[in-house]
Amino acid sequence: MAETLLSVGIDIGTSTTQLILSELSIENMASVFTIPRISITDKKVIFKSDIIFTPILENNLIDSDGIKEFVEEQYKKAGITKSAIQTGAVIITGETVRKENARSVANALSGFAGDFVVATAGPDLESIIAGKGAGTYSYSKNHHTTAVNLDIGGGTTNLVVFNDGDIEDTACFDIGGRLIKVDSSGIIRYISPKVEKIIRKEALDLRLNEKVDLKELDKLLDIFVQVLENSVRIGKRSPYFELLITNKQLTTKLQIKCISFSGGVADGITKEGVQNPFEYGDIGLLLGKKIRESSLMTALNVIPTVETIRATVVGAGSHTTDVSGSTITYKKEILPLQNIPILQLSKDDEDANNCGNLGNIIQEKVKWFMVDGEVQTVGLGIEGVHNPSFQLIQNLAREIIEGLDLLIQKKLPLVIIVKEDMAKALGHSLYAHLPENYPFVCIDSVYVRNGDYIDIGKPIAEGSVLPVVVKTLVFN
Repeated sequence: MAETLLSVGIDIGTSTTQLILSELSIENMASVFTIPRISITDKKVIFKSDIIFTPILENNLIDSDGIKEFVEEQYKKAGITKSAIQTGAVIITGETVRKENARSVANALSGFAGDFVVATAGPDLESIIAGKGAGTYSYSKNHHTTAVNLDIGGGTTNLVVFNDGDIEDTACFDIGGRLIKVDSSGIIRYISPKVEKIIRKEALDLRLNEKVDLKELDKLLDIFVQVLENSVRIGKRSPYFELLITNKQLTTKLQIKCISFSGGVADGITKEGVQNPFEYGDIGLLLGKKIRESSLMTALNVIPTVETIRATVVGAGSHTTDVSGSTITYKKEILPLQNIPILQLSKDDEDANNCGNLGNIIQEKVKWFMVDGEVQTVGLGIEGVHNPSFQLIQNLAREIIEGLDLLIQKKLPLVIIVKEDMAKALGHSLYAHLPENYPFVCIDSVYVRNGDYIDIGKPIAEGSVLPVVVKTLVFN
């Protein structure tokens, strides 16, 4: 029996903020005798908001009152009351990713949805979210291929590589449409620090408060595009490649076969016959045009993008599961936990447990969830093994503890979610290897995926049951 939810998705980025209202149909696709597997069977976008420039205060914090006013105004335009919204997601990305921002926005929007996911996404998680929203993840899964999405926004280009539906790698570069801002009369009003370095090194005639020279700007755009080509292993390495890396480049050894584009600049790739190249007050349209003429469009198979600037969440579907006390291990002092992002290991990752490399893989993937240079609590999702041996469980516990070392150093709680029925044994093994009284919870028979968020409530029924809510981000 399908259930319908009214859900809101709010995307707060460096440059722009937008909101989408959707009707989601949710159904348990599993049989009576198996783990509940809730799927979004249908989604219908019923309202797309105006896209506004993100309201930012002088101290570079989000103006949470401004966001609240925007959300209230869009609800009115849609003819929707706050009480009608059952669930939703707020994703904070780009330069606006700061812990203070997440807190203030969460407080300002409390009461705007029945059960909000408020997620701050650093460069890696932002790449993944954009790649899913653009449809690249689904294309990779459906066509059993390797595909990269370039999400080119105002300040950065976020890359994610999907291989047959698994997240393979991420990267981020300081290349975007608003690194140079130009007013309506063609006067340059802002140049980012890294771009200033390139301009000086190349002796380009581009200066603040002077009219933009299109020929000189074209030389700068050539450099941007060469670095973007290099980012997916095309062409001769630019001398500015290292300078323009935000956090890291792609390291995957897989051959990338397909490419897609999302973000505001992606609209400029397809937009032809532009009258005013600076109609958005930046160089985004010209950068898009340059990409259209580049090797990025010929060296790889260009796949259609579901969304460009709206490659964002349309909301979150949630479902509740009761977890049996006979198969869980937990320290009740850490409960309840809310809005914990899921890191689901792939089958290949778990196979690495046999050769003692799983710890390194988890360590690298935990970094996807770093915000403002700091690690946060993640829920580690693993498939597990039916009827595992004692030795396998011991090895798995050791590898998990090695992989989650960054969290342990910060004394953050460990959250382990196993699909197979083995949480009790794994939990006991973790307990034996962790520092004394370390906070952790290990549950099984719960179905999670990358991109999900999990809430775990306080124990009920004399500690025999943990209420669990899994929230799935839904993309347009």
